Amino acid sequence: MQLDNLRQPCNNSTLMGVMRGAADYFGLDVTTPMLYGLSGHAFLINIHTALCPSGPYCWNREPFFRLLRNLGIETTELGFFWKEGGACPRAEVEQRLREALDSGLPCFLVNMEYQLLTGYDETGFLTAQPWAPHMDFPPKHLTFGTWEELGQEIHIDFHILRSVPPLDRPRAVRESLSYARDLWRNPASHTSEDYGVGPSAYRNWIQAVRDGHGPSHGNWWNGTVWAECRQNASAYMAELDGILPQAAELAPKYARVAALLGQASDKELGDAEKIEALTEAAELDHACAERL
Repeated sequence: MQLDNLRQPCNNSTLMGVMRGAADYFGLDVTTPMLYGLSGHAFLINIHTALCPSGPYCWNREPFFRLLRNLGIETTELGFFWKEGGACPRAEVEQRLREALDSGLPCFLVNMEYQLLTGYDETGFLTAQPWAPHMDFPPKHLTFGTWEELGQEIHIDFHILRSVPPLDRPRAVRESLSYARDLWRNPASHTSEDYGVGPSAYRNWIQAVRDGHGPSHGNWWNGTVWAECRQNASAYMAELDGILPQAAELAPKYARVAALLGQASDKELGDAEKIEALTEAAELDHACAERL
């Protein structure tokens, strides 16, 4: 079986690709910048001390899921499983996922990336490949019982998505901006000690460049994902004209942050130029958060 009209677009943030696909499937009247903005993801930046490419995946998602419900999408988490975690109730989890899909509810997983589960066949789940046909990764199938496509890299969790009545838009906007501000004022509450959000993210990134990680894959991937988020923050500010007109003044500032992060993502850019771009981005990002 396969859910009709459930597709995952090729966002760099595969989490937001999942949510864009779910919003379209549920018929929600929300633009992509509104999706990034109302969920708060437009304002996130999370950087590991060694500039690991895991930055976009290892942060406290609970506030994100609360904000996501404000725009009409509710998530139910089914648990986190890893290879060293001992016995795993795979059959139970798989049954709950099949029941949800049979009821017309989209599901998603996150292992190496976020992927929509669009259905299943007699052997396993059908999983969206966000960058197909350009990249045959992550796997497009998950075998029942074994999850063999994941190899040795099993650190996975599953979620069921439901459509719920959205919060009134002005209140949803206020809550999203409150979250954006809190990312800067209370960064430690939004990630673990090996990572940093808000001001800590920029400090980690700049120090990692000084430590020789500027040409790394992690540098490129973090810059690519977080630049996409800030570009959507810029568009979100512009789209708030009817609710919060003064937000429009932040649109060009967030666009500048996005450009600077895109510049810093370049593996070939020299360390001095990279640090200069990140320093300007940090100052501007902080000023935007305070203005919120």
